[in-house]
Amino acid sequence: MKNYTITVNGNVYDVTVEEGAGGAAPVAAAPKAAPAAAPKAAPAAAPKAAAGAGSVKVEAGAAGKIFKIEASVGQAVKKGDTVIILEAMKMEIPVVSPTDGTVASIDVSVGDSVEAGACLATLN
Repeated sequence: MKNYTITVNGNVYDVTVEEGAGGAAPVAAAPKAAPAAAPKAAPAAAPKAAAGAGSVKVEAGAAGKIFKIEASVGQAVKKGDTVIILEAMKMEIPVVSPTDGTVASIDVSVGDSVEAGACLATLN
């Protein structure tokens, strides 16, 4: 017999399943309280590419998730060019360069969650 814990629509069930080829149906126990969600780890305080960090910060305008990185380190960008695309509330929001420059560092990865005002990249 094997024991499993299964969550369906927020209800947690302990299920015992018999092993083997006999066609026995699984026996489900009464639902139990759902375990508390583990707290998420705090974002790293130091940027990923601190050594090449530039003086101009490219910051997130809203909280969201990094959807796409449009620019790469060393790439020249003009004021208003899209550097990163942020996904917030099912919308894609371009994060643009505040000034002309060269991308010195990209401090996030695709899929990262960021807060409003977080530094996403730096320019020289």
